[in-house]
Amino acid sequence: MKKRALISVSNKENIIDFANNLTELGVEIISTGGTLRALKEAGIPAFPVDEVTGFSEILDGRVKTLHPLIHGGLLAKRSEAAHMEQLEANQITPIDFVIVNLYPFKQTLEQEGVSHEEVIENIDIGGPTMLRAAAKNYADITVVVDPADYSSVIENVRNNSLDTKKRQQLAAKVFRHTANYDALIANYFTEQTEERFPETYTITYEKAQNLRYGENPHQEAAFYRKPLSGGMNLATAQQLHGKELSYNNIQDANAALEIIAEYLESPAVVAVKHMNPCGIGVAETISKAFDRAYEADPISIFGGIVASNREIDEETAKELSKIFLEIVLAPGFTEKALDILTQKKNIRLLKLDMDTKKETTHKVTSVGGGVLIQTQDDGMAKPDELTVVTMRQPTEQELTDLLFAWKAVKHVKSNAIVLAKGNQTVGIGAGQMNRIGAAQIAIEQAGDKALESVLASDAFFPMPDTVEAAVKAGVSAIIQPGGSKRDEDSIKVCDAHNIAMVYTGMRHFKH
Repeated sequence: MKKRALISVSNKENIIDFANNLTELGVEIISTGGTLRALKEAGIPAFPVDEVTGFSEILDGRVKTLHPLIHGGLLAKRSEAAHMEQLEANQITPIDFVIVNLYPFKQTLEQEGVSHEEVIENIDIGGPTMLRAAAKNYADITVVVDPADYSSVIENVRNNSLDTKKRQQLAAKVFRHTANYDALIANYFTEQTEERFPETYTITYEKAQNLRYGENPHQEAAFYRKPLSGGMNLATAQQLHGKELSYNNIQDANAALEIIAEYLESPAVVAVKHMNPCGIGVAETISKAFDRAYEADPISIFGGIVASNREIDEETAKELSKIFLEIVLAPGFTEKALDILTQKKNIRLLKLDMDTKKETTHKVTSVGGGVLIQTQDDGMAKPDELTVVTMRQPTEQELTDLLFAWKAVKHVKSNAIVLAKGNQTVGIGAGQMNRIGAAQIAIEQAGDKALESVLASDAFFPMPDTVEAAVKAGVSAIIQPGGSKRDEDSIKVCDAHNIAMVYTGMRHFKH
């Protein structure tokens, strides 16, 4: 019996060559709509699906392949005599190849100003149904959803090597593809109905690249990007120079972006090491901002990640080139800056949009047997939301420094303490098992700079020991969430030493 292929594709990349090869191999082709026209215009013999079904498409093309004479040819098991007898009794011809890709739902969502009606009309029904039917019956049918597979399929057919394993691999790709497609649709409808945590949570990602290894060399890893990802995020960055990013590079770079997003109003630079900031500087120019970030911790920045919220100019590039850095992220680089930085072979230079903050999203963390899902920590205290709990009010400069430090401590692993002064972090204590331990690290790092600095704590003080340590270091003002049963103990220490303390009413644990 002559073999038959059903071809119906929205993405017509390389479809003419593929169909021509099938025809040369003796395969007859049935097709639909625009695909059929394209094949005929190319001189490839093909006939319409409605000649098979005897039923013209209806409802503006919504129904054309949903017919027993099509799906019988897709779902019949060739090894089942009863199935083949039913095909013969109903004059149904088996279909051996299904080449289908779907209405461009994702591309429709990406269009600016697209209407809800246009989105709905780009939800494919017949395509996924044919794909799933053919993939279910992979033992007998070759199903191709990705144009990248056309050449290998033709080669396999020519060499008579299109075995069950190959067809199963193609079927697996189909089910991944339709799952991705359905997830996009599900997420669109979920967003439209404003459901934050529905009864099932469907996510999908598309592979950006394989990575050399994971967090450690014995771990395997890959980088997947979120479809329709927009705004300020690493998945949209353009790499201008340097070798491929590693797993740890991507983690650190993402942390740097999340921090720099807090300081978009003025020129700012963030240095990150192991997903914690090691220095943050804000100034009138990006060069001065880098100087402050560097001076905050000139040791830890070595081998770190630097993010700038302004274009890297020649002056800044000269300073960056003096130290070993893994990555520099910025909204741009001047030509002279690129000339300087590209002299360093291994540094990665990433350019990305920083005009648009990334959209609020869910944070997904895997645990054994499941995932934890929460909204992004977008909370940030404003001056009029602070409560002064001490006798002394903070000065205007202290208030500016307190808010600067509060933005920073939000991105430091808990328990977290940040000391800051003059738009610069001067000491950071991260990830300690107790708060006084984090404070001691930050104070030790700050040294003499702790004098007249401010202190930010990501959570309340369970006892006054952190405040007492701040007093000894010469800290002049403190910002913390408040809410401990022993808050009054810390307030008394502040009042006794003329320290201003404000409460935010909001904590920033980061595990």
